[in-house]
Amino acid sequence: MRVAIASDHAGFEQKAPLAQYLSDKGFTVIDEGPDNAERVDYPDYAKRVADAVAEGRADRGVLICGTGIGMAIAADKVHGIRAANIINPEFAALCREHNDANVITLSGRFVSLEENKRILDAFFETDFGGGRHAGRVEKIMALEN
Repeated sequence: MRVAIASDHAGFEQKAPLAQYLSDKGFTVIDEGPDNAERVDYPDYAKRVADAVAEGRADRGVLICGTGIGMAIAADKVHGIRAANIINPEFAALCREHNDANVITLSGRFVSLEENKRILDAFFETDFGGGRHAGRVEKIMALEN
């Protein structure tokens, strides 16, 4: 599976360790930046990852900022993206099972690196449940039109 990852300056400290964690698990990781911890605008990096997923260059995306909230809002503006801001493994599993989320956003300031690894495990290990959830996801995606 190909995973695009990016951060802003607030999430930069966790980006490389999380990218390495995913790579060690066998994922192909596409680093969409930034290359240093200097201040950047998170919508620019949210768009890079969201575009990679929407265009099929990546299967899923991971975004890290201070809270994850801004990244989720920005990524969700890209057609075809279902981004969820997640702060625990249970919600990570549910965003996949119920909402078929294809981008996860994480907090680099309020959630530890170890907890974010557990969150990513749940996100990548959980399949979309389909069934009654499929119609709801279709309705969500229809809101883009």
